Amino acid sequence: MAACVIRRGLLSTASKYNQHKCIHRILSAIDFSSGFDPKRAQPLCSSCGLTSFQQTRFLSSRNRPEGKILEPVGVFEALKQHGKYETGQLFLHSVFGYRGIVLFPWHARLYDRDVSPAAAAAAPDSVGHGSKEVKGKMHTYYQVLIDTRDCPHISQRSQTEAVTFLANHDDSRALYAIPGLDYVSHEDILPYNSTEQVPIQHELFERFLLFDPSRNPPFTARDTLRAWQEKNHPWLELSDVHRETTENIRVTVIPFYMGMRVRTDSCYWRYCIRLENQGNEVVQLRERHWRIFSLSGTLETVRGRGVVGKEPVLSREQPAFQYSSHVSLQAPSGHMWGTFCFERTDGSHFDVRIPPFSLESNKYDKAPPTGYPL
Repeated sequence: MAACVIRRGLLSTASKYNQHKCIHRILSAIDFSSGFDPKRAQPLCSSCGLTSFQQTRFLSSRNRPEGKILEPVGVFEALKQHGKYETGQLFLHSVFGYRGIVLFPWHARLYDRDVSPAAAAAAPDSVGHGSKEVKGKMHTYYQVLIDTRDCPHISQRSQTEAVTFLANHDDSRALYAIPGLDYVSHEDILPYNSTEQVPIQHELFERFLLFDPSRNPPFTARDTLRAWQEKNHPWLELSDVHRETTENIRVTVIPFYMGMRVRTDSCYWRYCIRLENQGNEVVQLRERHWRIFSLSGTLETVRGRGVVGKEPVLSREQPAFQYSSHVSLQAPSGHMWGTFCFERTDGSHFDVRIPPFSLESNKYDKAPPTGYPL
């Protein structure tokens, strides 16, 4: 027997999901304002009798059509405790709830400041920014496509155009994005399978993947995907991840080198940040405070309200927020660190540390890509 997991609305943890097989998706737009109440457990799926009480988090739809709540998506597969997921693996994102498909893996060094020095002693790499040396441990991430049908439901929680490139003209500072492309950690993958030949809606899905029912998973990489990966490897590569928790708010930072502009003698990076509330208290991000050090000897301070024009609330019902931003230096390397100021419901404030991370212009010293898909 297996219980249902409601995509975008009801997500189970890995320890619970193995009890059931059926995956469903909410047909209407999601209203993220209501939380899970075990005292009001109600049947949600006619095929397996799932009730909201069986899940760890419930985010309901206030405007769902009468009589049409759920629709089957696929069947869960076992989580991979060892090894990696293959190209073509369908999944639900365990935090943001969207449907996606794996394109290829990345192997990154995770510098986790929450891990004790003794626990990380066996790790080969370390960074010593500030007063605390941190050991790096290898960790698997995946380049994935997001189903475009789910983008409107996650846009307030996670940017769906977070992977950006420099324009291909050296005198331009413009950026362009690949919509619906994301990086996902191994533990955020909830794998499933589907009988649909095109289970993910994305303009690059059929350009990159070929349906092959004789394989598992039944989607294989086309030559166009392999060529695209090889060509854009320098600007897509994920190599280092930095993580630190302050007062139950975990901050994860992933920096990416984007290339250099010869005319302005500037190097560009993008950085992806995920904020996660691991406690029970509702908090809201109010301010950011950055310190940016350049190898040229300059130290810049940046303060401002919120991030990317938002002041997200983190609660048990909506515990995470993810965004990307950019920085340029007139030097080949530098460092960034800082704090986020959060406000509690009683009006008090506290600072959350942003783990220090390096900005390195890597070995790929060549022009940015000339076109995103092919």
